[in-house]
Amino acid sequence: MISYSFLNGSVQSMPPTSPQWATIVPLLVNAWLDDYAARPGSDIVETQADNFSYLFDIAAERLIAAWGVSRGRNAHERDAARMRGHPLSAGQLYHRGHAVPHTLGGGTDINLVPQLGRVNIGPFRPLEKRAVATPGSLYFTYWSYRGSRGAGQVPTGVDQGLLIAGQLPAVQRHGN
Repeated sequence: MISYSFLNGSVQSMPPTSPQWATIVPLLVNAWLDDYAARPGSDIVETQADNFSYLFDIAAERLIAAWGVSRGRNAHERDAARMRGHPLSAGQLYHRGHAVPHTLGGGTDINLVPQLGRVNIGPFRPLEKRAVATPGSLYFTYWSYRGSRGAGQVPTGVDQGLLIAGQLPAVQRHGN
């Protein structure tokens, strides 16, 4: 997995009144692509939806990373019918987890990943809530598939991060 220590100085020295995420995002994307690159036959694209960006492996049909700047609490209702229509083939222990939380503005479709229920409604929540409460912060998730069977679509882990200008990065690693 990735060590995010390369972010410490840049994020901590960034002025809170004018965060410059445009200089940080390419560093993150390169780290994620370097880590993921060991998978042969991948076809990675970057796309955007609902004010967030996503790295997606078309060949393996799986999400690699999601990121975006917090605009505070999302007031839109969750599209429950759309979520019900999203496949849930990982088994009963898994939820249709959001790479970017709905409360932050994350949608469905590309933003949904099979996530262990105990992680989704447990240790994943505090950083999500902090991102919602901190407009201007950069929130990200990087999904690892190391050790998954074949070209599996169920991640084996996720790095969840919140970057707040003027503070040390908060990055947590969760098994899946």
